[in-house]
Amino acid sequence: MTDIELKHLEEQLWHSADLLRAGAHMSATSYGEPILGLIFLRYADIRYKQFKDEIETEFSKYVGTRMERTLKEIAIEKCGFFLPEEAYFDDINKAPDDANKATLVKNAMIAIERENETMIGVLPKDVYGQLVPEEEPELLSNVIRVFKDIPEDISIDLFGKIYEYFLGNFASGKDGGEYYTPATVVQYMIEVLQPTPGNKQFLERKTTRLIQRNGMKYA
Repeated sequence: MTDIELKHLEEQLWHSADLLRAGAHMSATSYGEPILGLIFLRYADIRYKQFKDEIETEFSKYVGTRMERTLKEIAIEKCGFFLPEEAYFDDINKAPDDANKATLVKNAMIAIERENETMIGVLPKDVYGQLVPEEEPELLSNVIRVFKDIPEDISIDLFGKIYEYFLGNFASGKDGGEYYTPATVVQYMIEVLQPTPGNKQFLERKTTRLIQRNGMKYA
């Protein structure tokens, strides 16, 4: 992906965030968590797909033997977490518009926490019901479609740039007040996507720079 393509993607994704805020009548300081939650869900889906064939091949190879392990055990070893079917982004995106997308997203977050102990109590779950306003009930569905545009071959470095872009925009829209970044938002972005020391440090550095640059604080 070229720098121009990345910039276009960032702007497109940010436009969806602004659409979400306007349609749901949310303040600039309250929509960061649901938006970053959707970015997380999309990236988790992409990352798991990159390892899914390898996970299933190893499971099939040893099933019925003394070396048999569960899909969950193999997944955590291969990519750092296990993504249950309820959390597949494509399935949520493809659900009919009249489906309760807020409930689908909430259930996806609950399922991820249930299967991954390090994420318990970390992911946003109860913030999506407010994103289906009566005057625009398809709003959340439309925003989910936009996040489907994050390419499936995205690297952790490019994802980090998108993450930094969003945090920077959240901070710049603080309307003269301090922008508080929920600690859980930063935690799940750092902790669960690629939990290797190098990648944790990569995202931590970006978060620290943005906090220092924009006067952001943890809530």
